[in-house]
Amino acid sequence: MKNLVLTMAMLLSLTAIAQQGNRERHHKKAMAEMTAEQVATLHTKKMALALDLTSKQQDEVLKINLEEAEFRKAKMAERKARKESDEAKRPTSDERFKMQNELLDRKLAQQEKLKEILTDEQFQLWKKARNRKGMHSKKKMQREGRRG
Repeated sequence: MKNLVLTMAMLLSLTAIAQQGNRERHHKKAMAEMTAEQVATLHTKKMALALDLTSKQQDEVLKINLEEAEFRKAKMAERKARKESDEAKRPTSDERFKMQNELLDRKLAQQEKLKEILTDEQFQLWKKARNRKGMHSKKKMQREGRRG
């Protein structure tokens, strides 16, 4: 009887863990299907809740988020088109360096724009949340055996 209960508990926990991955994939797919405006609006509202933004700040942050969302959508469409047209080759180390350099330049520019809009307290909260999110995704990739 004790073995049966233990076996059932293990099966239930495995089932719960397996379904958690499905939820994350579903969320990514849902976000990919949204328009850039929808993604930017949701991101801005999440920031407004977390940082207690004023309506003026929300409008300015929405512009930044919309610009970023449109850029990401364009890059996603470009990658998808390249993948479908059999040009999906691995980038060289120089190309990878160039892409990472451009990405970091965009992030620095976004950070500077947000620094002008947010108060010092809000900016520190935003940086802390961004770093926490980055560390979480890095650990997750390591757990799943990807990169790192």
